[in-house]
Amino acid sequence: MNADAIREMLGREPFQPFVIHLSSGETHEVRHPECLIVGANRALVYYPNDDRFVFCALLHINAVEALQAT
Repeated sequence: MNADAIREMLGREPFQPFVIHLSSGETHEVRHPECLIVGANRALVYYPNDDRFVFCALLHINAVEALQAT
């Protein structure tokens, strides 16, 4: 996945939460733009409720899709 494409989703106004799908089958929800940092080769997803973070290699991000409203 291209870092610029992910940054574009982070910068949308208004922000729309999305899910990152990895090649391992893992998914990570980004519910707030401050919960994701995108670098040159990887992204950092932060889960404030659990006070944990996950590094995701951009190479292993297969898809990014908008979260459906619940």
